[in-house]
Amino acid sequence: MLVHPERYQQVRIVWRKDHSDDLWSIRGVPEQPLLFKPGQYATLGVEHEDKVIERAYSIVSSPLEAPEIEFFFELVPQGALTPKLYPLGVGDTMLMRKQPKGLFTLDAKTGHKKHFLVSTVTGVAPYVAMARTLSRQSNEGAVPDQLLVVLQAASYPREFAYREELEETAATHPGWLKYVPTISRPWETPDWKGESGRAEDLIREYMRVFDLNPAETTGYLCGHPQMIENGKGILKRAGFTKESIKEEVYWIPAKGAED
Repeated sequence: MLVHPERYQQVRIVWRKDHSDDLWSIRGVPEQPLLFKPGQYATLGVEHEDKVIERAYSIVSSPLEAPEIEFFFELVPQGALTPKLYPLGVGDTMLMRKQPKGLFTLDAKTGHKKHFLVSTVTGVAPYVAMARTLSRQSNEGAVPDQLLVVLQAASYPREFAYREELEETAATHPGWLKYVPTISRPWETPDWKGESGRAEDLIREYMRVFDLNPAETTGYLCGHPQMIENGKGILKRAGFTKESIKEEVYWIPAKGAED
């Protein structure tokens, strides 16, 4: 019997892709459609010893892809939930709360037309949902009156699970999407030809490159809490107001943890 059926529903996994040893994506079909906005998150869980172990995950898919819903995971070996989600494959089920949550959506309050989307590794998930939604709308003739600049940082190229998709979308729709992947350990990947440095190292540079002035730009920070804290400081010093900075913190790092 499903624990707390008033809160949860089952999601049947219909697709899985492993990007590396500790990064993977899944798509599932919930019992009831999940009505959400790009950038929001869903709370996933598994039953364990008569209780539900759960955690919030940003939704990768666009609402326009319903009924399927997609998530991007990073395995945390000592974590409470990801080691239990990791073995799941096509045909298996997991739990999901019936209501999505989150305010990390494209800014519709300030009137800003430019959006600077900064992330680390899995923090790109809500930005993929935003890009997919605008891409579908654009393909149907509704050209977005917006500019999305996605700056994604990782240690190694293999952590850019959605790089090809974002690069292809940016090439197809150069008027409203720019994508910049950057790695922090280029000396370990000598064949990497792209940008290098942490996200914080490049925020100011790409503000200049794409003319992301605070008067018409909203900044978004998603992923590692240290990047978010540093990024907030950089944006504030550049003139961004509190109302023009949105953040989504993914986890609390262990003491002494590196990128």
